[in-house]
Amino acid sequence: MVSANDRIGVAIFGAGNVSSGHLDAYLNSPGCDVVAIGSRTKAGAEAKAREVGIDPSKIGIYDNIDDLLNDPNLDALSITTPHDRHAADVIAAAQAGKHCLVEKPIAMSVEELDAMDAAVAEAGIRTVCGFVLRFNPATLATKALIDEGMLGDVIYVQTDYWHNPEQSGYPGSENHLSKMDASAMILGGCHAVDLARYLMESDIVEVSALGFTGVENPAHLPGQTAIVRFANGKAGKISAAVEQWMPYQFNVDVLGTEGGLRDNRFYSRKVPGVTGWIEFPTVLPNSGAVSHHPFQGEVDHFLDCIIEGKESHVNVRDGINTHRALFAIERSCAEGGTTVAV
Repeated sequence: MVSANDRIGVAIFGAGNVSSGHLDAYLNSPGCDVVAIGSRTKAGAEAKAREVGIDPSKIGIYDNIDDLLNDPNLDALSITTPHDRHAADVIAAAQAGKHCLVEKPIAMSVEELDAMDAAVAEAGIRTVCGFVLRFNPATLATKALIDEGMLGDVIYVQTDYWHNPEQSGYPGSENHLSKMDASAMILGGCHAVDLARYLMESDIVEVSALGFTGVENPAHLPGQTAIVRFANGKAGKISAAVEQWMPYQFNVDVLGTEGGLRDNRFYSRKVPGVTGWIEFPTVLPNSGAVSHHPFQGEVDHFLDCIIEGKESHVNVRDGINTHRALFAIERSCAEGGTTVAV
């Protein structure tokens, strides 16, 4: 239920780098008011408020999620805490009846996924998983080409997340390999897994994957490649790498019975007379910078779901298959490439 004045009271919990993208988007949305910011310390929450132009004395400032969830003006929040806190924070928000936009990865185990799914279902809240690339302009164009039948029946999808955050100057990424607390596929490759599912329009049912052990942090794989089988019988390949020293690259390849697409180039026999690739101008998912991500589209979608009482195409229930596939990829890598059912 939204506030009595029909404006949605929103907050963020977790005042790290990515929270700025969420806050800027909320501030640009006419149907909501930022009513609170929470972080590990009130000083951090106040600093984040000032960073985005909010007077901290005009909103609630909190250093724990329970107090934030009790704010009388709060209807919905973005959970932008460290990823190992996401599941617990979503469960707490669901139990308080607050709608959630939760950053990726939304959980770190199957047990967390199941507990989160149950809490969300019982509460009946609206949720959105932070797979922001679904709202990237190139993704929107690609999905439109598929939906219009320009590529025919999609028979193969390949997505690659190649991002060394230290090379790209991401804040706080110095010596990032030694700081990794999960694999490349879970931390960032989850975007590639989600996008492959979204473009194939089918869940992943089986994976076989290999990875390599990094020198600086042998506990967590800095590079992984997975062959996946979808529920519709089609196949795909997904990779994630964070150790290479090169600019950010997110490859998207879609093969279909009537055509194919490579990033922002497509070919289709439904366009007669064309003898080569057709390139369309767009914004590619070619940067890891928060300012480059389409948070406005994601936040607007979240708010629309709340106002209209509809489920998102990228809600927690949808995100379960992406995360189960991630955990299956981890297991397959650990077992030397065995085939693992999702």
